[in-house]
Amino acid sequence: MPSPSSAPTHNEELASKQQRMRVLLAGFCSQLLCLGIARFAYTPLLPIMQDQTSLNDVSGGWLATINYSGYMLGAFIAASITNLETKDTLYRWGLITAIVTTIGMAIVDNLYLWAFLRFFAGLSSAGSMLLASGLILNWLLRHHFRGELGVHFAGVGIGICLAALMVQGMSFFTFSWDAQWVGFTLLGVLLFLPAWFWLPKPRQLPSQTSQKVLEDRPPHRTFLFLLLAAYFCAGYGFVVNATFIVALIERQPGMDGQGAFIFFMIGLAAAGSAVLWDRLARALGAVHALIYAYGIQVIGILLPVLFTDLTSALLGALLYGGTFVGCVSLVLAMAGRFYPTKPAKLMGKLTLSYGVAQILAPALTGILAETFGNYDLAVYLAAGCVALGMALMIMLKIREKTYSASG
Repeated sequence: MPSPSSAPTHNEELASKQQRMRVLLAGFCSQLLCLGIARFAYTPLLPIMQDQTSLNDVSGGWLATINYSGYMLGAFIAASITNLETKDTLYRWGLITAIVTTIGMAIVDNLYLWAFLRFFAGLSSAGSMLLASGLILNWLLRHHFRGELGVHFAGVGIGICLAALMVQGMSFFTFSWDAQWVGFTLLGVLLFLPAWFWLPKPRQLPSQTSQKVLEDRPPHRTFLFLLLAAYFCAGYGFVVNATFIVALIERQPGMDGQGAFIFFMIGLAAAGSAVLWDRLARALGAVHALIYAYGIQVIGILLPVLFTDLTSALLGALLYGGTFVGCVSLVLAMAGRFYPTKPAKLMGKLTLSYGVAQILAPALTGILAETFGNYDLAVYLAAGCVALGMALMIMLKIREKTYSASG
């Protein structure tokens, strides 16, 4: 029995919970900055840039591919680093890079310079997605909190909402494409502050004697292979809608001006779903919850092209937005539970798989759209890929039961 003096007081418990929320909000703000602005602002701005600059479907797709190439390099770096202080340093450089690359998009009007900036914007988004996730998960587990990242990943959805609202608002006031990038930069500076100051540096953590001792539990090799393959499929399905949904909606008959609204609803659904998927995984198990997430996402991806009306586009946005964050959050949290002492290592490998899909899909989608004059075939391909991912998750669930029975 701990002595009365060693038991935490009510005030200490309250302070600990408040610190937990600040840590989660630091990650939340980093997601708003590095994903919502540095990465996803490009999606609602793409049709505007195509109208006002020399961008077309192919070059727009290639810029997205280059962005995801930067993201994949960031994932590789995250997977190769084990030192927490190094991760923390790179995370903070990622925040700075997000600001610089966003203002850079406004300053230059050249495809090659945009490509350079989009590459480093992708690099910064990996810092928020992986390095911040790993640092936060490590902090939570060491301080005896649940290893759940729903609040952190809610920043992805809110970031999408933010990007859509900003573009809608600035377009209403007829801001040009470059002025809108400046507006995003100013907002990014505000988000930078909590993202930087509310995430404790690893050396500032309490001594090891007061923290939980963590042990790694590596998964079976076959389990890991299936998980990597299924996550690749999720990455392909995610990136097609995330990059081209606004342009797709804007080109459909009678849907002019609705693209940013649909993108906003995707973000709103994503933000609301982040914590919900944590709860479902707690009740059903992570793999079982992922099977449902993949299946629902297939329907969400297909609806806007099967039925070209606002209601179908809105329902598709809610189903797609309500699942893609769940797929990411559950898979990365699973990786953290397998390797709590070095969560970013497996997170990085998984994100490399996710990232390869994100490199292939935008370029192929742009080529298909330019060839056929619409995005329909690319969307069917994305939905098929996610359906394959669901099948792999079902196989993974069967394997999981086999290992449990034999273990």
